[in-house]
Amino acid sequence: MNETTIDELKAAPSDLEVPGTMRAWTLGDPNELKLETRKTPTPGRSEVLVRIDAVAICATDLDVISKGPPALINGGLPFNQDFTPGHEYMGTVVAAGPGVDEYTIGDRVAVEIHAGCGQCRRCRSGMYTSCTNYGRNYGEQDKGHRANGFTTQGGFAQYAVNHVNTLVPVPDQMSDAEAALAVTAGTSMYGFTEMGGLLAGESVVVIGPGPIGLLAVAVAKALGASPVALVGTRANRLAIGGKLGADVLIDGKSEDAVARVRALTGGIGADYVMDCAGTEQTINEAIHMCSRGGKICLAAFPHGLASIDLAHAVMNNIYLYGIRGEGKSAVRRAMALMAAGRFDATLIHTHTFNLADLPEALRYARERVDDAIKVVLRPQH
Repeated sequence: MNETTIDELKAAPSDLEVPGTMRAWTLGDPNELKLETRKTPTPGRSEVLVRIDAVAICATDLDVISKGPPALINGGLPFNQDFTPGHEYMGTVVAAGPGVDEYTIGDRVAVEIHAGCGQCRRCRSGMYTSCTNYGRNYGEQDKGHRANGFTTQGGFAQYAVNHVNTLVPVPDQMSDAEAALAVTAGTSMYGFTEMGGLLAGESVVVIGPGPIGLLAVAVAKALGASPVALVGTRANRLAIGGKLGADVLIDGKSEDAVARVRALTGGIGADYVMDCAGTEQTINEAIHMCSRGGKICLAAFPHGLASIDLAHAVMNNIYLYGIRGEGKSAVRRAMALMAAGRFDATLIHTHTFNLADLPEALRYARERVDDAIKVVLRPQH
């Protein structure tokens, strides 16, 4: 992928001119996407228009496209509502609304998903990912909440409007594809630092070497966790986890992951376990490999009810908490680690497609074609 640098953009101002129309994928019935021409949106107060230069596909995008939740458009499912999914993107500021002086035309930015209503208890405490007015951004229900790709127009398009509170500057030397992974890293950062309170020197186990799990390993290591163990069943993904900093790689198919973690920690168990698989088996493994008084972050959406050993968690004073994305500006902090070279997020970027090839890109992500991990689109191609 040939990346466009900020110097090249500034040298070619015509590239930053805003066209009257753009191309965008629109969700019809479940699993039905159409590439359409749509009017380019106009930013309002405290908003900018971002030319989307790279957008990564997340497993949650697959859920939204096929099932609907957690997307919520006009109070209902997102189907047949002229809705564009996609939420992990970066790009270039090409227009600014009234009151914007934080960013200028030509600035490269990564974009957080959520901009809360700013008035509920959760938003006032910085937990805008848990805004109690989620999805209330229409008609008389309008509380100002935004979650691009979930409750407002998303990133499988050439342009999108974003509130300035959601923007994170991208270093000049960072590629578009790498910057698009900042949200993935930020989700792990939020789970460890803001929700879990991870401290350097504490032990961490990550279950599930998907995109979030692999970058969770990288973030935990960069934050000083020790040791960091990764549990998975795919040798190639475990190998990438090793490159991202995992001290111990555990093949869940060939050994008892709980017993290995217990042995690794002198029988005590891990201080933190992040489950990025979301199955009944992995949730129970997390409970049994966690130390007394330890913490478990549930970072994956289970597809159905799960029968778990809750009695063990209660009797051992284990804390369980869920996250549904980034929060408290965690993407900005993850970007700082990436910019400092603390880990190479591009190790999880395996495939690149142009905007018109979104259906094939989704197939690669869904079916893990050619060992696909993170698939990135180039909307301007």
